[in-house]
Amino acid sequence: MDLLLWRHAEAADGSPDETRPLTTKGLKQAQRIAHWLDEHAPSDLRILVSPALRTQQTVLAWTKRFEICADVSTRADAPDLLAATGWPTAGGAVMVVGHQPTLGRVASLLLSGIDEELSFRKGALWWFKLRERDDEEQVVLRAVVSADML
Repeated sequence: MDLLLWRHAEAADGSPDETRPLTTKGLKQAQRIAHWLDEHAPSDLRILVSPALRTQQTVLAWTKRFEICADVSTRADAPDLLAATGWPTAGGAVMVVGHQPTLGRVASLLLSGIDEELSFRKGALWWFKLRERDDEEQVVLRAVVSADML
């Protein structure tokens, strides 16, 4: 199974939190990652997106094919998010477009087995793969892509 975690790009300050739009910089960040995804994304990708406006605007820079999922919202925790994706047994590839600190906590859990805070830059994408080697399941970090580096 492949799991791609894409943190929403830079958003304007404001309230209510769920309706904050992307800034001009955020739109550019989302477009940079979208171009990278055009070249590298799995073809059978299922995309789960938080109900927040900024996550929807982030993914819309790349595709209109996604599902709004409350289990990856600003109130989600790492176990909720992983359950929504079906990790690790669902197979295929799933992308979550979501928020900190949840995405960082999921990354920490997948890398170390410990649910703790891990920095996850705005607009960045992390790609994990579950594979089997020598009859043992392994989580592999395939890529970390920062929009500011593209």
